[in-house]
Amino acid sequence: MTQFDGFGQPTTISAGPGLDHWTETQMAFLAHGATTPDHLAKTLDADPHFALAHAVKGLFLILLGRRELIETAQEAADKARAADQTRPVTPRERAFLDALDAWLGGQPSKAVGHLDQVLLSNPSDPLAMKIGHAIRFVLGDAQGMRRQVEQVMPAYGDDHAARGYLMGCHAFALEETGEYGRAAASGSAALEISPDDAWGLHAVAHVYDMLAEPTKGLQWLQGREAAWTHCNNFRYHVWWHKALMHLDLGQTDMVLDLYDTLIRADKTDDYRDISNATSLLMRLELEGVDVGTRWDELADTSAARTDDGSLIFADLHYLLALIGGRREEATAKLVARITDDGANGQGEAAMRMANPGAAAAMGLEAFGEGDYATAFNGLSRARKHMQLAGGSHAQRDVFERLTIDAGLRAGRMAEAKVILDERSAKRAGRDDTFARTRREMIGNSSAPLRVPAE
Repeated sequence: MTQFDGFGQPTTISAGPGLDHWTETQMAFLAHGATTPDHLAKTLDADPHFALAHAVKGLFLILLGRRELIETAQEAADKARAADQTRPVTPRERAFLDALDAWLGGQPSKAVGHLDQVLLSNPSDPLAMKIGHAIRFVLGDAQGMRRQVEQVMPAYGDDHAARGYLMGCHAFALEETGEYGRAAASGSAALEISPDDAWGLHAVAHVYDMLAEPTKGLQWLQGREAAWTHCNNFRYHVWWHKALMHLDLGQTDMVLDLYDTLIRADKTDDYRDISNATSLLMRLELEGVDVGTRWDELADTSAARTDDGSLIFADLHYLLALIGGRREEATAKLVARITDDGANGQGEAAMRMANPGAAAAMGLEAFGEGDYATAFNGLSRARKHMQLAGGSHAQRDVFERLTIDAGLRAGRMAEAKVILDERSAKRAGRDDTFARTRREMIGNSSAPLRVPAE
């Protein structure tokens, strides 16, 4: 018998407590809540034959970007198909099963297509919206994120339980497509409706990063900690944004304190946590800050991930750790694996390993070796397609900074200035501290660039 969840979506879950657990699973997921897997486990305990929950579990596992979880995601897909045979699902639910199969087959874009089909007939479905948004984020498809959200917005009236979370997704999509004023307004409105919407809150933090307004960014985050302290590891990412603001203000002691006490307090090997840490340390080093031995544990962790190959975004941040930690053998191994995957691998991940991955990896390796001309060649070639690596403008900016600094250190001032100008153009023509400092270096090219000590 079909039942309706807390968002009015039809499901084939059996009668009993599972339905409430399923609604709680979705609410937690929308808020990036740390309790999401607990609610999902309770859902499946209540109804082990609920196919949609098995499919969503598989999609959640793939989003973690870990090679060793693919087998578990496949098991979830098998259980979903078996459950469908026992208790046939609705067309809406079957689309989630199809999306999981597509992604397991190496085609995340096709997976998003299945979820888009759900939204054509069920535009008010927040689960399809949020998972589609997450996959497009991994793919670097900012325009797709915005298009998807704006297509379903008319279905989210004031009484829709997920309206705030939809607005948070809209805020992020607006920011990533350059609509900074509208993004800030949408993110602020999202928090008014859903005070635990960490995604909407962080979208506004992105706006202040892009507009080089760190003081306003800190004011925005101040007092709103409850919006992200309930989160899974996404809370580390919001603290990372706070650290970026302090870095732009030159408050490096505050940055290092945030790194030690919050951003990297838990030494996980989750690629998202690694990306926060490595990109922050690299930014600090580019500004001549001594980060001590902090690279060591990141390098140890990343050396164990060189064979993963799930996401080029993850691999490039593992590579930052290996370069920072001076692990030449592991660096060479990872660069060779990225290059080989790009040349011989299958699926969309391999396409991204080939471009921008191979050129970026070669450039990063050369940067670590002090061969700045080669580094600039590789990184500048990769940057034309770096959005395909996924993530956000703020996350990919570490590679922009490395490209610019490689050009300056190689004496290619004019080319570096072009990239610097393009970077500022994406930021409403504004320069942050990094840009202003580099412009001064270009204006006085005889001034030595600070290079991290060996």
